[in-house]
Amino acid sequence: MNCVFCGFGDTRVVDSRIAEGGSAIRRRRECTKCGGRFTTYERAELDIVVVKKDGRREPYQKEKLLAGIMKACQKRPISYDTIVEMIDWIERRILSKGQLEVPSSFIGDLVMRKLKKLDEVAYIRFASVYRQFKDVASFEEELRKLTKKRVKNENKDSKQSKIQKHR
Repeated sequence: MNCVFCGFGDTRVVDSRIAEGGSAIRRRRECTKCGGRFTTYERAELDIVVVKKDGRREPYQKEKLLAGIMKACQKRPISYDTIVEMIDWIERRILSKGQLEVPSSFIGDLVMRKLKKLDEVAYIRFASVYRQFKDVASFEEELRKLTKKRVKNENKDSKQSKIQKHR
């Protein structure tokens, strides 16, 4: 592998270990010319085809998924590592289907499910693009559903804490 610093074509592996929950191998490399050290990752390639809503087919692109989630999470208190973990989880779900073609709606629904638990603002941002809200009313309806569910969960948590106090 070429050195990322000087471009020399001979590097050696200094350290190699399993990363990302077993889905990748992390390698520390050192250039034999300039001594520069850098990290590379080896991952299995997903040869999955994504079937779009209009029937078009295109190769799965992790970078495209990452860009969409990053945009939804922009200026939110969500770390890059958390987003990478989310994508790893989504990819495991895709692979667990055991199919070479996956509908884009399946991937979108997985993203929505994770974002809803992670950050409501990021969820709404992603939903506004993914669900293609036609007007403010449909946007408000999604907010109402989210707020209603949050209030329901808060009431449930409140009842459980009262029960625990009385024990």
